[in-house]
Amino acid sequence: MTLDKFRPYVSRFLDPFVRGFDRIGMSPDGVSVIAGFVAIAAGLAFYLGGVAHPVWYAVGAALVFLNGWFDIIDGALARAQGVSSPAGDLLDHVLDRYADIVIIGGLAAGVGDYWLGFLAVTGVVMTSYLGTQAQAVGLDRVYGGLVGRADRLAIIGIVGFLAYPLESFDAGGLSLVGWLLVFLAVVGHLTALQRFFYSWSALE
Repeated sequence: MTLDKFRPYVSRFLDPFVRGFDRIGMSPDGVSVIAGFVAIAAGLAFYLGGVAHPVWYAVGAALVFLNGWFDIIDGALARAQGVSSPAGDLLDHVLDRYADIVIIGGLAAGVGDYWLGFLAVTGVVMTSYLGTQAQAVGLDRVYGGLVGRADRLAIIGIVGFLAYPLESFDAGGLSLVGWLLVFLAVVGHLTALQRFFYSWSALE
């Protein structure tokens, strides 16, 4: 289950947006930075959804989808401008990891469950790390596994939208957002292990 494999098919629908950003002189790195600020806004909105009003969960969900959209645009824009580079790839990945941390941190802070937040963040970060570490040791970059970044953003966005009308949901002492953190923690670490064993086997 990974939406990342559909990126080549989505790319063809990005052309009007890529041309628009190119026309105004926007660089791929600039788009990546904008995506980072959108992620910070999403994390803040999710925090407010837990401590202020649940409508903020819907706002956070919309911002998560916007972050994912910008994350696709920056790569497409780099290819269109012919400026793809290791430096741009590094910036993109660093900002993506910070985006993952601040979004999940906002969810955890909003419900006051920092232990679940820690488990979720470490699972997500290790999943991404194993994907790029495979490339560092001579393999292709690994995008597969149970849940990739595109899947994760989609799930967080969907649950964020549902958390507003289902604010009173409680199962086993956890809210919908609490169960989302459980899901991210469990599946994140399973995906990381899956990528590790795949890479280990390929290297033997």
